[in-house]
Amino acid sequence: MSTFLFGEIIFGPVASRRLGVSLGINLLPKDRKLCSFNCIYCECGLNPGKDSPSPKLPSRKQVATQLEKQLQEMQRDGKLPDVLTFAGNGEPTLHPDFAAIIDDTIELRGRYCPQARIAVLSNATRLHQSAVFEALLKVDDNIQKLDSALEHTVQLLDQPQGRFSLTDTVTQLQKFKGRVTIQTLFLKGHYQGQSINNTTEEEVQAWLQLLQQIAPREVMIYTIARDTPISTLEKADSSTLHAIADRVKALGIKTQVST
Repeated sequence: MSTFLFGEIIFGPVASRRLGVSLGINLLPKDRKLCSFNCIYCECGLNPGKDSPSPKLPSRKQVATQLEKQLQEMQRDGKLPDVLTFAGNGEPTLHPDFAAIIDDTIELRGRYCPQARIAVLSNATRLHQSAVFEALLKVDDNIQKLDSALEHTVQLLDQPQGRFSLTDTVTQLQKFKGRVTIQTLFLKGHYQGQSINNTTEEEVQAWLQLLQQIAPREVMIYTIARDTPISTLEKADSSTLHAIADRVKALGIKTQVST
């Protein structure tokens, strides 16, 4: 199935299902995906092969310059964003200047749109890097992926690239001491001859137990919204998502559902 990439450093604004009017910031290449996961549902497609040319990342200066230009235009038009969102073509925390870019963004936000929030959509694979962890504590919406509490499901669904430990990831998420939002995409289907469904009772019960350990300020529950690179995947239906959300709310955790 067809997928798409974000062709600019600054994109949008777009109406986000979860965040409102969002101005996107892409720290990854414009022409390819670059991610420490290779999620089989990713709207940006799959990671290129190892023989692909080295990725070209935007510089810290380019990001700041283009963000300021866009915010100036939006200020003139009287249509400032609700949120500045680090997302784009892969994992934003892979950028070597991620922490410094967060500082730049905080400064620009204060100058042009102090009411806007700063959000980072991340897969939680770089939390062991102290600079990344500290930078994430500075943003308003620190949103980290946790698609399953079962290691084999994470391996099948998210396809981690390189070393990955779910136990270590949960430990890092606990260190935020509640200053984190967990986002989980629920789906079903099959891939490479294996059934995949993270809405089963086994999956949901294990996931709820991890949420209790992490104690996030909020949980975002969603499902497939756009084309995926693997055609054998299906959306989770609305009633299933809302039933899962009710169980999260019963734990006393704020919950948002996007269907």
